[in-house]
Amino acid sequence: MSSAATATATTAANVQDFSGEWWNKIADGFQHAAPLNASGTVLLLILAAAVTVSVPRGTWRYFGLFVTVVHELGHAFAALMTGQLVKGIQLRFDHSGTMSSVSRGRASGAWSGFWGYPTPAVVGAALIWAALNGWSGFALSASAVLFLVTLLFIRNVQGVVIAVACAVASELLVWYAPPLFIAWFTMAIGIALLVGAVRDWLNVLSVHTRRRHELPSSDAFILSRRTGVPSALWLTGFAVVIAGSWALALAFIGAGRLLVQLPVG
Repeated sequence: MSSAATATATTAANVQDFSGEWWNKIADGFQHAAPLNASGTVLLLILAAAVTVSVPRGTWRYFGLFVTVVHELGHAFAALMTGQLVKGIQLRFDHSGTMSSVSRGRASGAWSGFWGYPTPAVVGAALIWAALNGWSGFALSASAVLFLVTLLFIRNVQGVVIAVACAVASELLVWYAPPLFIAWFTMAIGIALLVGAVRDWLNVLSVHTRRRHELPSSDAFILSRRTGVPSALWLTGFAVVIAGSWALALAFIGAGRLLVQLPVG
């Protein structure tokens, strides 16, 4: 066998071994684990971490990109639910993004157009539930696969950079993070997504009240133009789902349990 053929065979074997090991890591994450049973101090630290990445402007500059990814994936999943063809997703460093699909009617277009702003809150509540019920590994493994699939639909360079960063981060966590850290991480990201959903809703509200020159970028405005339903009702619908997600998250955590376990100075 020639040296070139040997090198090709070796490379193929290495790729196969890596793929097998990668899938084993992913598959391990889909198993049920022990639920997160954190003390009040640990929960407070998780909350602090979530607030740190989602509230200050400096960290929001980066975490907000992840929220945008979730926002656009919300549009994409809603489109797929109604049989639409997703043509592509664009993500930008200024936290804007677009999802293009072939709609099958006004109702399906409205459905996919609605599930942008509420999706980070819904996902956040789901992640909190997953962490508290032993499914944080499942959530992380599923996210790792999802981000790789998302790369197939990205249609701009900035979007590729953002999606690759999310995919690499999730893959590294799957490979190297211990189960307890994954549970903490899942909980923190869930809370941060809930905060991020509120931030984005307030931002789109300001577009309709103070920065009206940006109206063409608002999902509520676009939905209003397509359906004839006033933007205010769409904004209210976003807020209702976000508020409901917060209520579910608090129910999952147990607001009373959190207050009781907080350390007293």
